[in-house]
Amino acid sequence: RFQAYVYFASVFQAMSCGIHYLASVFMAVTPNFVCGIPGNVSSVLFYNSSESSIDDLWTLWMSTENYIVVQLENGEIWELNQCSRSKREVSLDLAYEYKGNKSVFSCSDGFLYDDTKWKSTVVTQWDLVCDREWLAKLIQPTFMLGVLVGAVIFGDIADRLGRQRVIWFTSAGQFVFGIAVAFTFDYYSFVIVRFLLAMVSSGYLVVAFVYVTEFVGIKARTWASMHVHAFFAMGIMVVALVGFLVRTWWVYQIFLSVATLPFVLCCWMFPETPFWLLSEERYEDAQKVINIMARWNKVSTPCKVSELCSVQQDDLVSGRTGDNDTSSTKKHNILDLFCNWHIARRTITVWLIWFTGSLGYYVFSLSSVSLGGNEYLNLFLIGAVELPCYIIACIGMDKLGRRNTLIPFLILSALICVLIMFIPQDFNILIILANMAGKFSIGVAFGLIYLYTAELYPTIIRSLAVGSGSMMCRVGSVVAPFCVYLRSVWIFLPLLLVGIMALLSGILTIMLPETLGKPLTNT
Repeated sequence: RFQAYVYFASVFQAMSCGIHYLASVFMAVTPNFVCGIPGNVSSVLFYNSSESSIDDLWTLWMSTENYIVVQLENGEIWELNQCSRSKREVSLDLAYEYKGNKSVFSCSDGFLYDDTKWKSTVVTQWDLVCDREWLAKLIQPTFMLGVLVGAVIFGDIADRLGRQRVIWFTSAGQFVFGIAVAFTFDYYSFVIVRFLLAMVSSGYLVVAFVYVTEFVGIKARTWASMHVHAFFAMGIMVVALVGFLVRTWWVYQIFLSVATLPFVLCCWMFPETPFWLLSEERYEDAQKVINIMARWNKVSTPCKVSELCSVQQDDLVSGRTGDNDTSSTKKHNILDLFCNWHIARRTITVWLIWFTGSLGYYVFSLSSVSLGGNEYLNLFLIGAVELPCYIIACIGMDKLGRRNTLIPFLILSALICVLIMFIPQDFNILIILANMAGKFSIGVAFGLIYLYTAELYPTIIRSLAVGSGSMMCRVGSVVAPFCVYLRSVWIFLPLLLVGIMALLSGILTIMLPETLGKPLTNT
């Protein structure tokens, strides 16, 4: 009962990581827009349609090449493009086509936005269009950079100060910075606060993995660690739901941040893990935690830390005799992952799988809103499809083995990427289903690689291997938004890149050993 309480409370907060990681898909939407007008409008013309205001014409707007013709109350006729406007020299009659002379001006009066779908986004708030468009494109990559920094910093702090303190700090930080984002006054403060939010969100996710693993028994450990991802996916579904209901970006951000307030209010009750307390030689504190666990779980036979420690001491003494003494005291660094060609080849393959998994995961998630159809439903389904994929991954790992589950799903995701390219663009439902299948197969690979990496390396460099793999995963998540922007070059370019990487990873995985049922290596 105690472990279940701690586990579900911890993974509930993992939802907020999923929420903040993908909040920008609706917060930084660029709606249709044209240059602002230097006066009051009397009539508006768009091809054959004439209206009294521009707001009535947005439903007809199809392409960025389009322009709108407006006549002002003083008789001037202007052509409004997206990033420029031109004044007609001869303004006799209001017609869409015009062959005479025009004077071109910049958009010094701001922009007019289509607010039929979104009342306001960060793009409309700070005019992140035309020559400032690159600032909008930096919103997600800078967040992912914060994720990378946070994973490194908080992982290290958790080993020094304990898991419990970091869980307190990062969960409170998520709430505080999440609310603060909604009240930022300009673009730069927005990006800085989101960077800090990314650091604490990533820090929480990393430490929560360790925290639940140290509390959950060996029997349930695989399922427990895998389903932390499932709650992250539920966070993505919350983003879709809130995005559908709330169309003003700062209100949307507040709603998303308040979603996990219950956890922040009760996380101070969380105990420190006995493993960490024992490693710090705080035996009395560890005994207190174990007594609480025994009381919750109604265990009658007392469990004494002193007895456990004496057994561990004996193991350490027997293990340290002989040549092992030098290896246990030697400091290990990243170069040990390349100590010989055999291990180096393994490291390169594992790093590639981590990178590909993360790249594919975020490319499928971030591009789901531009697949056509209902973007809110698309994102919801992309999140929902992850829930069964972790169950399949767990069953496959235990029945078929780690490698034999990883290879087919990596190659399958590559084939799906190719298949999507051949689906006609007007087959919306088919495209969305294929994207869900792609996210499903890459999700299985992504969920599985955590445990597989830990089993592929010896004890002395195991944490280093998982940590470096996690770093490659963060690099993949920083690259993913830029990869999605390549849609503007060719609509299938992001999928082609993910497909090539997945195929390459799948082929290289064939050379990795199977670890199912094998003892963990020590040297």
